[in-house]
Order: sequence, then C-alpha cells, then structure tokens
Amino acid sequence: MNRAEVVPVAIETEEEYERVLKLVEQLTFKKNRTTEEQALNKLLVILIEAYETENYPMEKSAPHEVLQHIMEASGTRQADLVGIIGSSGVVSEVVNGKRSISKAQAKALGEYFKVSPSLFI
Repeated sequence: MNRAEVVPVAIETEEEYERVLKLVEQLTFKKNRTTEEQALNKLLVILIEAYETENYPMEKSAPHEVLQHIMEASGTRQADLVGIIGSSGVVSEVVNGKRSISKAQAKALGEYFKVSPSLFI
C-alpha cells in the first residue's frame, strides 16, 4: 500500500467509499500493524462512519428489537433473562415489546450483555 493511495480526505462518492472500505479491511486484518497504520485505520473508519451517517441514515430500532437482535446473536434464550430483568412473564413482555424496558432493566441488560444500557432505552 503506497502513501498516495491512502491520503485521508472526506469521502464524497460511492467509488471513494468502496475504495476506503477495502483499505480498512486490508489494514484491519494486517498482522503486525505499525503505529502509523493503526492511526490511519482509526481515521479511515471515522471517515467511513461520517459518509455512512450522511448517505445511509438508519432509523433507530425499538429497544425490544435491539434486545431481540442481541439475544439472537448471542444465543441467549428468554429463560436466561429470568432473574436478570424479572419473572418469565415480565421477560416475555419485554422481549415482545408489550412492556417497555425500565432504566433498572436496561442497566441489568447492559451488564449482562456487556453493552451500553442506552441501547435498551
């Protein structure tokens, strides 16, 4: 990778976006990255996020949808959350969006899944 192809500038086009994504992928999986490569990778990720925020806005997911996704990704069952956020009935209502997630439950879920409690509020 030569320096000319990696001058960090704001991403303006889909082609630039695709090119920078490939560079980040190369840097991410490169073994023994130098300090400069680590810093460049971090900067390029910020540029990608800025482009995506502007060009691919996402609607905020409902807290119970976030919970469902995290449960599915981690292989967690509703029964695993009994005692963490309440009884089996409460867990079922929360997971299915019939009951909102309280701040205390959000904190408990954040600790359980090792994520920010704000995802559930």
